[in-house]
Amino acid sequence: MKESFFRSMTWLHTWVGLLVCWLLFLIFFAGTISFFKDEITIWAKPETHNVQHQAQRVQSQAEQINYVFAQLQQKAPNSLSWRINLPEPRNPVLSYGFAEPKQPGQRRAPFNYSHLDPNTLEQLPEPRETKGGNFFYRLHFDLHYIDVFTARIIVCLASLFMLVALITGIVIHKRIFKDMFSFRANKGSRSWLDAHNVSSVLALPFHIMITYTGIITLIFMLFPYPAETVYENGLRQMFDEALPINKRAKPSEEQRPMVAIKDVLDQIYTKSPNADISYVFVRNANTATSQIVVYLATGKEVVDNGPRYLFNGVTGELEASSGEDWSASAQFYDSMTALHSGRLAEPLLRWLYFFCGVAGCAMIATGCIMWAKRLRERLKAEQKPSFGLKLVENLNLITLMGLPLATSAFFIANRLLPLELAGRADKEILVFFLTWLAVALSAVSSIEKRHWRYNAWLNAIACFLVPVVNALTTDGNWITYLLTNQWALFGVDSAFICAGVLFLLQSKKIASHKAVINKAKPSKNRVLKEQQG
Repeated sequence: MKESFFRSMTWLHTWVGLLVCWLLFLIFFAGTISFFKDEITIWAKPETHNVQHQAQRVQSQAEQINYVFAQLQQKAPNSLSWRINLPEPRNPVLSYGFAEPKQPGQRRAPFNYSHLDPNTLEQLPEPRETKGGNFFYRLHFDLHYIDVFTARIIVCLASLFMLVALITGIVIHKRIFKDMFSFRANKGSRSWLDAHNVSSVLALPFHIMITYTGIITLIFMLFPYPAETVYENGLRQMFDEALPINKRAKPSEEQRPMVAIKDVLDQIYTKSPNADISYVFVRNANTATSQIVVYLATGKEVVDNGPRYLFNGVTGELEASSGEDWSASAQFYDSMTALHSGRLAEPLLRWLYFFCGVAGCAMIATGCIMWAKRLRERLKAEQKPSFGLKLVENLNLITLMGLPLATSAFFIANRLLPLELAGRADKEILVFFLTWLAVALSAVSSIEKRHWRYNAWLNAIACFLVPVVNALTTDGNWITYLLTNQWALFGVDSAFICAGVLFLLQSKKIASHKAVINKAKPSKNRVLKEQQG
């Protein structure tokens, strides 16, 4: 350890941040985007853009559920699973689906979905296959292409490093409040330090909250031992007892008619006259072991899951429920999950989440750039940069410029890939990673400033292309979304336009900064003449 506590904390802050900063940037970047995952998913399915939100959404739910149940009884009376997704404030579409027979080699049975206009109950054109915003949501903790368990362990450890970096950062900030208002431009690494401090301190409560709650959501990945000790079957038994509605009955070959869904809904409305139903699941339809699960919305409560009820599908008897009388620990865990996901947030609060997430990305980005700038400034004229410095600079360029460019490519691919393309959703994701790989390959060739400028230009062009390509390939555009109050679609296009402007300004800033440096730097001939004179 160093000779003083302060220097020890500085050393710890630097290295726990630097070792995982690029992974943390990916987690923060994808997590920030996923605050609007529902809006992105709507944008990614232009076939549903003409659906209007219902004025009496909750009051229409019983009629919609009865209609869909009748459709499912006709289309798939013997399916092992039915799903009904009712319209929500952020998604106006009514959809339902049933599990098709599982084929050999398939891990899960494919679902056949239909989408309806809830206002008319008419079937909508089949939306294009896409992951939409769910891709970014899963990416920020599953990391894609990596085994889920391994990925979540990595994310947990990175989050612990982040928490340590935040705590040590607070300790070493001697003037934490003054740093909120200090920024010195064109001062080299000093400017990057000021930017790092400002982005850190302004959203510090959010950074601590989002990191801590992120660890809590995956706490059983890090500390499964208490559950393994107390429960004979470990975590599975603990979750089964905490959430009895997840108890699945084994499929039965004995055919039995299901109870009328109206009888189930009557019980729900007796308990909660103004119930807002989010989902309805049916297991083992029309058999002796059929089950009906009803999920209610959370409303304005700081919880991630609303009340849920499990009914016997044959008799209609209520067999289990959850979310009404949870223990203090269960409520705490669910509240932490709700705070982290931000699904409880109204539009203004969701935008606050988003901008605080952007501040988190800026905090991480400025930190890793500052480290490289400081080492560069300490190099002597004849001294070559070390392998570690080159590696950090390459990773900075690949991560900070590659991820935004890959994101724009993902959105453009959503509009340009053929609709009939097999595995279309996976192809969109492949475009994302291939674009990121292309940036990586170009970065390793050289780390000169022009690569940052070229990538800033590319990002600006790609961001501007997203709303342009959208306007050319669909019936709507940025202007019509504004005029028709389609705020989700307008917000996505506006976000890319704003990002394009920022990247354009960045490219000009890099160019002007380089010009100033070249002007201030004496030529070799002039230096030789001065030495000879």
